[in-house]
Amino acid sequence: MELEIVSLLVSRVRRYDGRPGDGPEPYDIRDELVDSVRVRAHQGLVGDRYFGTRFTYAAMTMIAAESIEQLEGELGTGPFDPAVARRNLVTRGLDVDALARTTFTLDAGHGPIRFRSMTPANPCAWMNTVYAPGAHQALRGHAGIRCEPLDDGQLSVGPAMITDIAPIPPDELTRRIKSAPTS
Repeated sequence: MELEIVSLLVSRVRRYDGRPGDGPEPYDIRDELVDSVRVRAHQGLVGDRYFGTRFTYAAMTMIAAESIEQLEGELGTGPFDPAVARRNLVTRGLDVDALARTTFTLDAGHGPIRFRSMTPANPCAWMNTVYAPGAHQALRGHAGIRCEPLDDGQLSVGPAMITDIAPIPPDELTRRIKSAPTS
């Protein structure tokens, strides 16, 4: 199935820290948007703050631009920049939320990369601050997924293909998350 990678975000630091009511520290998101990024199996996106961390099953996050457009409609405000949700990869033309608890292959023109998505990416209270009041609640169930790359490769903004979508057996979901390192 064809889709578009709308944006790629690689950030060395956490931007939404502290209390949402205090607002985020000023930064220019354009400094973190890239046209292309190297992907490393079981580690994540090279240069990202979650690269090589102990929670490999959540090394990369994805969200559909359509989820942010739906948010605009529900809240009656906008337009909103999907990159502000701070997901690494924003797509168009793909039901990203349906990929939770699956394996899939993504090819952005540089060769196929397999991914495993163990969990959805739940929204946080910061969404009320950076988008609009009510965004946190409205994004529940539509905030994308967390996933682990299973191959090395490269992703780029532009047209892409997704193939080989397969559900992960329930017993493997539990075993994988429980066995994630804790130190």
